[in-house]
Amino acid sequence: MDIINSYGFILIVVAAAVGFLMAWGIGANDVANAMGTSVGSKALTIKQAIFIAMIFEFAGAYLAGGEVTSTIRKGIIDSAFFINTPELLVFGMISALLAAGIWLAFASYLGWPVSTTHSIIGAIVGFAAVGVSSDAVEWAKVGGIVGSWVITPAISGFIAYLIFQSAQKLIFDTDNPFESAKRYVPFYMALAGFVMALVTIKKGLKHVGLEIPADQGYFIAIGIALLVGILGRLYIRRIKIDPKTKKEAQFANVEKVFAVLMIVTACCMAFAHGSNDVANAIGPLAAVVSIVQSGGEIGAKSALAWWILPLGGIGIVAGLALFGHRVIKTIGNGITHLTPSRGFAAELAAATTVVIASGSGLPISTTQTLVGAVLGVGMARGIAAINLSVVRNIVVSWVITLPAGAGLSIVFFFMIKGIFAS
Repeated sequence: MDIINSYGFILIVVAAAVGFLMAWGIGANDVANAMGTSVGSKALTIKQAIFIAMIFEFAGAYLAGGEVTSTIRKGIIDSAFFINTPELLVFGMISALLAAGIWLAFASYLGWPVSTTHSIIGAIVGFAAVGVSSDAVEWAKVGGIVGSWVITPAISGFIAYLIFQSAQKLIFDTDNPFESAKRYVPFYMALAGFVMALVTIKKGLKHVGLEIPADQGYFIAIGIALLVGILGRLYIRRIKIDPKTKKEAQFANVEKVFAVLMIVTACCMAFAHGSNDVANAIGPLAAVVSIVQSGGEIGAKSALAWWILPLGGIGIVAGLALFGHRVIKTIGNGITHLTPSRGFAAELAAATTVVIASGSGLPISTTQTLVGAVLGVGMARGIAAINLSVVRNIVVSWVITLPAGAGLSIVFFFMIKGIFAS
């Protein structure tokens, strides 16, 4: 307690700095989830993608980042172990943010799409298990996270495979692809509208305080889907093309339609990502601020100080602007060759998996979900269409994320403890 009373202001300043670093890492690494496929398919240039992502990620983080956030992210550790020594939780959260932030910066520099959620969870598990007690860690939840490495990419890959194959058979493999597109693309648009509405309701609006009941959410999503489908049909019918035009030219026009659709889905994903994943940076920071301001009391929830959400939003935008292009290139160009229709299949599959996971309580990484979806699209064209060396590097980076975050966090925990407790 004496440490918190004596060094409270310094601890908050340090926590804010490392919280900003963590948010910077989220922007540098995770924003490729929303924009990578758009850039890879050439629906957007890298500069356009970064500019659009800046707007929607910041809007999601600032407007829908949450009035209240859990003190212990994802319930990974038991706060009962820290009641008598709250300063250890403060040291731990600072070390976890610093460790995860450094790991994300390193991974982003190398162009590795890793999970920001897994980075901070690994870091929290590290300091808690070694610095406090292994009993302080909810190991069953950690096991669920490890299981999600396989489950979520498999689900999104399978959905992406089905979406891409259906578009191939219904549109691209027909005698008149553009006429087929007029008939079927509005249904894809309606499906995208439905899924994106659900993602925004489940991952975005609930953080604003608009807690929409599940049944109402589905009705709203169905209404948006119908509206998007009708508008899509009107939009496509306005595109005039000579029926005798060669197939290659028709393909190009169909891809243009998918490109427009994909930009809309990317914006929705960026907003939902900003609203959801900013908690990886501000959750531990809010915990530190709450503990210091309450004189050492650990609450189940931490009300956010006014400056925490803007700090997270600005950090995400800064990381995106500086390093975002590296991971975007890996997802967009490194795994497989993407066209707008393939990128749309991957983006829609990833969003669908996010909805399924949030409804079932499955621990999920948006990064692994999207990489799985891109792999699914690649597999639809055969194993030769996939760059296996890039995939190998990505899988290795996933496996070492938890131990890397944990190892760094343990080192920083004992360093910070030594500085303040001596």
